[in-house]
Amino acid sequence: MIRCAIFDCDGTLVDSGGTIHRALGMAFDAHGLELPPRQRAQRVIGLSLVEAMAELAPGLDDAQHSAMAETYRQSFVTLRGQQQVDEPLFDGILSLLDRLEAAGWLLAVATGKSDRGLRHCLTAHGLHARFLSLQTADRHPSKPHPSMALTAMADCGAVPEQCVVIGDTAWDMGMAKSAGMHAIGALWGYHDRDELNGSGADALAAAPADVFDIAENLVRIAA
Repeated sequence: MIRCAIFDCDGTLVDSGGTIHRALGMAFDAHGLELPPRQRAQRVIGLSLVEAMAELAPGLDDAQHSAMAETYRQSFVTLRGQQQVDEPLFDGILSLLDRLEAAGWLLAVATGKSDRGLRHCLTAHGLHARFLSLQTADRHPSKPHPSMALTAMADCGAVPEQCVVIGDTAWDMGMAKSAGMHAIGALWGYHDRDELNGSGADALAAAPADVFDIAENLVRIAA
């Protein structure tokens, strides 16, 4: 039996909200727009960039949303070049990955980041090689479309009943449910428990240390 744990990145593996908000501010300023408050802006974390811009600036057209997404990408590159990108791992993530791997789980990532952004993030923490499948917005529709999760599952040779998505947003829970997978809501991230429950979470984890037992129980019940 192949078991696969598919992690979101921003808000689940790493706390990147501050850096994302700074890059968004640079992009909005470049286009003469006022960035919404951080509490609202961080709600779009997890969406692909164009979809995120459409949520934050609904009065613009598709071409403007695409232009803002590109400005955001360049802003993030600028911040990285200035060594101002701060994406610390959440406490307990390394121990969780260790425990899952020791129990035979295969690990994957499904994220709204780009390939480049995810590679930089995971490499900085020495994690890149630990994930068998890395799925990003460069090659898939935005969450909650199931494409990223289904491709990660195929890479691992698993079936939906033996896959668990761990994420902090409604988009992650929707992706999991659309793919027929179990969904664990990460309460340490950017959406609250009502949003996670409302979008189909099978269980909520207050901290990374809670995830292992929840995941084991979900796949055991499905077996």
